[in-house]
Amino acid sequence: MATQAEPILTGSDAQAIIDPANYVDWDALLDRFDDIRRDTPVVRVVNDEVHDPFWLVTSYDDVMRISKDNKLFLNSPRSVTFSDKNSGAFVKSITGGDPNLVRSLVALDAPTHPKYRRLTQDWFMPKNISQMEDEIRALAKVTVDRLVDASQKDGKYEADFVPLVSAPYPLHVVMQILGVPEADEQRMLFLTQQMFGGQDEDLNKSGMANMTPEQIMQLVVGAVADFEAYFAKLTEEKRANPTDDVASVIANAKVDGAHLSDRDMAGYYIILAAAGHDTTSASTAGAMMALARDPEQFARLKADRDLLPGIVEEAIRWTTPVQHFMRAAAEDTELGGQKIAKDDWLMISYIAANHDPDIFPDPRKFDASRSPNRHLAFGAGAHQCLGLHMARMEMKILFNELLDRIETLELAGEPIRAKSTFVGGLKTLPIRYSLSK
Repeated sequence: MATQAEPILTGSDAQAIIDPANYVDWDALLDRFDDIRRDTPVVRVVNDEVHDPFWLVTSYDDVMRISKDNKLFLNSPRSVTFSDKNSGAFVKSITGGDPNLVRSLVALDAPTHPKYRRLTQDWFMPKNISQMEDEIRALAKVTVDRLVDASQKDGKYEADFVPLVSAPYPLHVVMQILGVPEADEQRMLFLTQQMFGGQDEDLNKSGMANMTPEQIMQLVVGAVADFEAYFAKLTEEKRANPTDDVASVIANAKVDGAHLSDRDMAGYYIILAAAGHDTTSASTAGAMMALARDPEQFARLKADRDLLPGIVEEAIRWTTPVQHFMRAAAEDTELGGQKIAKDDWLMISYIAANHDPDIFPDPRKFDASRSPNRHLAFGAGAHQCLGLHMARMEMKILFNELLDRIETLELAGEPIRAKSTFVGGLKTLPIRYSLSK
């Protein structure tokens, strides 16, 4: 393929990609990605002196190629999530030069990554998680009970689905897997929201709508430090008295004959504790919003539970909770007709890839019968999400319970998305519903 002149995205177009406030208006964001993908699917983003230039990758095929080629496109040389120069320098000053504040599985490359991943991989395989199905089913029932007990108005029930259902349900599941006591779950939720929702004043609990990147980073650093202190104590407990949970596996695991370092253990705990529930929460809320907007599809799903796997998969594609990751080129290469130089930074947009019309006809339509649905919301290749089987099972069980108990469903107000460029989703979903008799 002939190499084209390097296309540049600047000004308001560049700002739209890096400003978390622009991720609140989902349709406008998708419009922007559609325009970019159509004209320049691999484009150089040059915004200002505060941010390093990077390549924005928006086509499904290019994002898939990068995701699968972990030798050419690396995770660790630069930050695996987008950040500005000052925040990057601050992180390096804390970590001793590591560009990633949390040294988790997503920030590691081979040969370390596969060794660490194998430590817990069996825990999240279908054969093992199926043993938890009855326990998760009981939890789903308790969760839906809360929805049933919500306030009644004019013969119908109204509630905010996010804090009542979609946030606490997957949180409790992953905390049980980790071995975190139920009494500490709200602390885990708060820290996760500060870490992933640091750009949103409601989630970071600051109440400040226009925080600077430096202020946001201070909040995130504080949340990570709190996570690390908590899990350091948990490690001591699990080494002294190991139990049948993932935390005990991590605390007592050895790689190349040695225990994981304190920082590596903390990173392992954090990615499982935080990403393990926040992403499932976002997909669950997204599915509920789609069904509330489409009574016909909701009725079909109630009548035909064979559609449940499709509804779950479509929800994960349609919402795309992990919105991007960054990669660094290990050597000079070519992508989408553009010359990529060694050490160039690339943003792979899972949002744009999962709404690529060349792969997903009518991509903005929520369609439970969509087939095939080879979305990239879980990533691909060696870094594919460790908990993908768990997320699917959790959502399927919960929606089966919801469909048994809810007769009609509609929105009771306008849903609101979080301000976030990294992990995103609904922070509020007001619904109105009636109960099955």
